[in-house]
Amino acid sequence: MSSSSESADSNTLTVGFDASYPPYGFMGQDGTYQGFDLDLAREVAKRTGMTFKAAPIDWDTKDVALNSGMINCIWNGFTKEGRENLYTFSEPYMMNAQVVVVRSDSPIKELSDLSKKAVLTQVESAADKILKTPASSNGRAELAAQFSRLDTVADYNAAFLQLESGVVDAVACDMSIAAYQLAQSKTSYRILDEKLSSEHYAVAFAKGNTALAQKVTDTLREMYKDGTVKKLCDNYASYGLRYDGWVLK
Repeated sequence: MSSSSESADSNTLTVGFDASYPPYGFMGQDGTYQGFDLDLAREVAKRTGMTFKAAPIDWDTKDVALNSGMINCIWNGFTKEGRENLYTFSEPYMMNAQVVVVRSDSPIKELSDLSKKAVLTQVESAADKILKTPASSNGRAELAAQFSRLDTVADYNAAFLQLESGVVDAVACDMSIAAYQLAQSKTSYRILDEKLSSEHYAVAFAKGNTALAQKVTDTLREMYKDGTVKKLCDNYASYGLRYDGWVLK
């Protein structure tokens, strides 16, 4: 285990997350941090005898927080693909994809229609990475080169406000985020059929922290087998989260 992974309290599961990333992590109306991933982490901590601590972070400083020991995992709808060499991961637990969302009345029907259109995504997100990575490395940089511009913002809530107001033509984001936005506003948006990529969510730890990664994986698998995962998924069904996306069995 690396020294950075040891610097966090070994008996505390300190979860770094984006507090504006529903349904995985967000601020509830009662002022408490909520979300599917936080519920998973809270239950894992309980079953393993650890103390759970939710630690909201700026997404573009997540690596600093992890490697300094301020947090000991990133658990927030975090895509594994393309990051395998940067972290020690749990086994993937949820399917995901990167997609493009447009307004319901938009003439954009497929990815090729994004030529000369303004597209927005979250800074340091999986969609941002894919749109800046060439096809030779399984990215979509060539597609992004056809946009009039590709901009980033701090969080997806701000991105969808710009989409709704017509400041941009499309938002590139996780399928889970798109599903949440459609669930909250069923007539405002539409997801393009063609995906930018298919991927999986996993929990990220500092390089070398294999013991904690395995402990989390084993506990999540146990939670799936005893029905806890389904109950938690059902709690967020109104947010667009689907139990059939769970892959850790």
